[in-house]
Amino acid sequence: MEIDIKEYLTPPILLILFLLVVSLMIVFPVLNMIILGAILAYGIRPVARKFQSKLRYQSPSIFLAMIVVLIPLFLLIFYIIFEVSTFVTWVLANNQSVDLLSGVNKISAYLPNGDLSAINSYIDSTINNIGSYILNYTVKFFSKFANIILDLFILVCSVFYFVRDGDNCLNFVKSFVPDDSKKFFDNTVDSVKNVLKSIFYGHFLTSLIIGIFGCIGYSILGYPFGIFLGVLTGILQLIPVFGPWPIYWALFFIDMTTGNYTRAVIVLLFGFFLSTIDMYIRPALSSHYADIHPLILLIGFLAGPLVYGVVGFIVGPLILGITYAVLDSYRNEYLLGEE
Repeated sequence: MEIDIKEYLTPPILLILFLLVVSLMIVFPVLNMIILGAILAYGIRPVARKFQSKLRYQSPSIFLAMIVVLIPLFLLIFYIIFEVSTFVTWVLANNQSVDLLSGVNKISAYLPNGDLSAINSYIDSTINNIGSYILNYTVKFFSKFANIILDLFILVCSVFYFVRDGDNCLNFVKSFVPDDSKKFFDNTVDSVKNVLKSIFYGHFLTSLIIGIFGCIGYSILGYPFGIFLGVLTGILQLIPVFGPWPIYWALFFIDMTTGNYTRAVIVLLFGFFLSTIDMYIRPALSSHYADIHPLILLIGFLAGPLVYGVVGFIVGPLILGITYAVLDSYRNEYLLGEE
């Protein structure tokens, strides 16, 4: 049965395709903020509904829910920037690399050659290069302050309108779906919701719990910037395969080179504890919704920032997870359903 493409490429369809392409070109520079806004709106919407049941007014309820959810997120971002700049200043002002190098020299007697001048030079240059890179990145970040403000404004507006008019938007899209495909559309929407719940509860909530444990543990052990190290541990926990091990292994080697062997053993055991409880918390939270392969999330976390910048850490895995949900819904509806 031959299909005449001319029957489908009518003037109205061509006009719509042209306008969609032009619109996408206009929206593309801020598309990441719009997608992130839609994702955040999904999490904020239940909070807004609870406020609305008390306040009876929709818009104030949405704004209050946005404040409750988004303000801590923005504070976390500014806290990370502040702590990174403070840490770099502290390292450069106190020349902490000297203490590390002296610790390396203490163990040089146990190595075959004993002369570690080349290693000392390499460590010193590496620390200085890392500090310079962080400072340069911070300067570039603040030089794009106007663009950042614009992105944040679009993000806030996207969240607000997706929370308020999300149902209307979904119904508008559904009105274009043929009747024989509406069941597939509804199943796809349900699958997408399950993916969002799985990622929010199974990964972000797990990261929050591990981060809180890290803040408490590192502070009790007496590490400088203990809370910041806990925050980094929680962020690394989001990345599959990685987890919190880069933090506690780095602290272990620093303590070993500086002669603090007792704390080195304790922080290593504490790190193993963090990695172990992740194996119980994550499946318990995410298994109730959608089972997403870790490779999908890993690619999303690593490739997302290359396309969308910093927000790619959130947008990347979510887009890949939603794509997987759509494909799985299509497979169950049209392929397996025909068997």
